[in-house]
Amino acid sequence: MKSDIITIKDVTISFGNSVIIDDLSFDIRRGETFGLLGSNGSGKTTIIRALLGIYRPTNGTLLIEGKPYHVNQGVKLGYLPEERGLYKKEKVIDVMTYFGQLKGLSYRESFDASMKFLARVQLEDKATARLDKLSGGQQQKIQLGVTIIGDPQLLILDEPTKGFDPINRRLLMSIIEEHQAKGATVIFVTHQMEEVERLCDRIILLKGGKAAAYGTVAAVRKQHGGASLDDIFVSIYSDEEESDV
Repeated sequence: MKSDIITIKDVTISFGNSVIIDDLSFDIRRGETFGLLGSNGSGKTTIIRALLGIYRPTNGTLLIEGKPYHVNQGVKLGYLPEERGLYKKEKVIDVMTYFGQLKGLSYRESFDASMKFLARVQLEDKATARLDKLSGGQQQKIQLGVTIIGDPQLLILDEPTKGFDPINRRLLMSIIEEHQAKGATVIFVTHQMEEVERLCDRIILLKGGKAAAYGTVAAVRKQHGGASLDDIFVSIYSDEEESDV
């Protein structure tokens, strides 16, 4: 069995009197694609921020590579936020190269990796264009390129296909699969259950900061009489009216 890259044990995260994550335990294994799922307000964003070291558990243990995450530790982490953020007045290649250097690559390594990615997503001709001159979908591709440059060991992808048409969604999914094949561990946050069934080895469905379901996709479906993940999601969360936290 693969070793764990992430360990979350008996974790509670509270803000004042509000308990957002409630005595939660799960692990993520090295090299797997793990679906972090749930309705808005279920605790997904809080877990992501805790993994990034922005929040600290009120109680319990949250470890990456056996230690609380810190930007200076050994694990190479790439994070694609749901709300994208790039320097839109700058040239595409300058932005990508800059972020590659922040991750420890030399200028040449970062430049070459950026151009290789742009060719992969058919945006090589946009290398010297300003980001704000690109379409929304093209900007999303650049954000993904910034995330995966340097081949991170751990990728956290929050709604990576949001707003993509079917062709670009398939391209992006193929890129994610390529990085998984290289051994990257992927945390995949999405509401697209067909993507979960295609990509994810195991999943957790959060509800009210607790695990409503946890295990392989096949095991979770079996526990619910063979229902599709779409139907399972609806049955678990249809009674909720939450706002994201």
